[in-house]
Amino acid sequence: MEEQDVQETGRRDRKKAATRGSLLRAATRMFAERGYQETTVKDIAAAAGVTERTFFRYFPSKEDLVFAEVLDFVPLLAKEIAGRPSSEPPYTAVLNGLLAAAQDLDGGLGILFVGAPPRALSTGARRTSVLADFEDGIAEALADRLARRSPDELARTRALHASVLARASVAAIRSALIAFTTRDGAPTGPPPSVEDFAQVLHEAFAVLPSGGV
Repeated sequence: MEEQDVQETGRRDRKKAATRGSLLRAATRMFAERGYQETTVKDIAAAAGVTERTFFRYFPSKEDLVFAEVLDFVPLLAKEIAGRPSSEPPYTAVLNGLLAAAQDLDGGLGILFVGAPPRALSTGARRTSVLADFEDGIAEALADRLARRSPDELARTRALHASVLARASVAAIRSALIAFTTRDGAPTGPPPSVEDFAQVLHEAFAVLPSGGV
């Protein structure tokens, strides 16, 4: 490929990334201002300065736009978990990795606070797939950590432990998200920040090692 072609490809990729980011930011803002149900694809496209046709080139539906933010977050979270100090227990590594990774995501996960209701992620083939991808990303990162800590452990045993820890972590995240977005007096307007959410998240994760006792 000639240098001119490489430059043109890079330019197109940057333009696509910019348009996608504009759609995500516009959706986050409008969901916060109007509510998820009241915001249409047409509204989001107009706010981002593109057509509805362009919106559908990036996202099959309004719901998929929310899911895209979750999937974008998976590799960032997995990288943070893998890089946490070896002295941190698994749940602590997930919690701290989550808070750190959210700072690097465009919009800081704000769309999760104002988008599709969190309970909706538990049903439907597409939603189940996204949730599984999120859990699997955490499980893989935890399995790598466990392998470094206990290299002699059987791989299948390690995979099971990582899977249980990951899915319990996701349950805590989803429970905290539900509690945060449905609490009395939840503010409207700009979407809350991860810092606003952190206290509830810490409370949810504190239940895991205690067994609820």
